[in-house]
Amino acid sequence: MSDTAAEGAPGPAPARRPATLEEVARRAGVSRSVASRAMNNVRNVSPAKREAVARAAHELGYSPNPTARALRTRTAGSVVLAVSHDDPTLFGDPFFSQVLVGVAAALERSELDLTLLLASSAQGKARLERLLTSRRSDGVMLMALRRDDPLAEVAASTDLPVVIGGRPLDGQARWYVDVDNRGGARQAAEHLLASGRTRLATIVGPDDLQASVARHQGFTDALVTAGLPTDRVQRADFSAEGGARAMARLLADFPDVDGVFAASDNMAAGALRALRAAGRRVPQDVAVVGFDDLEIARHTEPELTTVRQPIRGLGQEMAAMLVRLIDGDSPTPVVLPTELVVRGSAPGGS
Repeated sequence: MSDTAAEGAPGPAPARRPATLEEVARRAGVSRSVASRAMNNVRNVSPAKREAVARAAHELGYSPNPTARALRTRTAGSVVLAVSHDDPTLFGDPFFSQVLVGVAAALERSELDLTLLLASSAQGKARLERLLTSRRSDGVMLMALRRDDPLAEVAASTDLPVVIGGRPLDGQARWYVDVDNRGGARQAAEHLLASGRTRLATIVGPDDLQASVARHQGFTDALVTAGLPTDRVQRADFSAEGGARAMARLLADFPDVDGVFAASDNMAAGALRALRAAGRRVPQDVAVVGFDDLEIARHTEPELTTVRQPIRGLGQEMAAMLVRLIDGDSPTPVVLPTELVVRGSAPGGS
């Protein structure tokens, strides 16, 4: 063959790029997680979706990487939401019920089942250990972790994906979803200052919860910037009863207080009750700001100015992050924004 003929001959066809799981999912009209579950023969995928994924994989010539497939952990078809608490009424609490709504909405798209676990102390640790070591779960979400929480120790010892709701105080979590607790509390204090209040106090939550610590820090940040004292503090347990008792103590210690930031709406509702019992008018004598924007904030008298956090979004982001981890992705931590909602308990202006 001449050099000219060789130069004119067509070269080898370029190698075709292998199809990806994302392309299979798009062709089948399902989410990536459903496609992954179907390809790995995991339960809780409908026959119609399983067939659509198989057909799309065949049409695209998709072949799973055997190494990646062996590393996938999704085998049980379920995940755990474990809360460091032992009160069976907890999930009836407006905060946790909204978190659950968000988690359920995200998991519905993945077709993973959800196991709820109320756990505290050694007993809760043992229950979670049994769930994880028996491989009856593909991953776990942990909420309301306290300092030195035994559930964190269990999570650290498992090779399953773990997502934390809120940053733990030790700062060791690799994957977490949090809200801007510090920034929201600072905004609450700045709002009180902007309305002409200068003798501010705060009711904070337990000191072994990261959200409590961050909200206290945010409130303190604003007062330090304004050159005001930061020692007008009482601690409570995030309940209305605890907030009422803390407010009564503040009035006893600082009868001239004219503005209060309570680090939860429930505590703020209790503070309003204590102020009314003491003959203090809200907001004329004392302005009050809460944190959460729960339903109770719209039913206090007056309605509660508060820092809105995206509670349902917290649950959605936690579950979505866990599904991504189970499917082999590498998500980054998420911090959700907060927003001040101004109502009658602390109106704007001086």
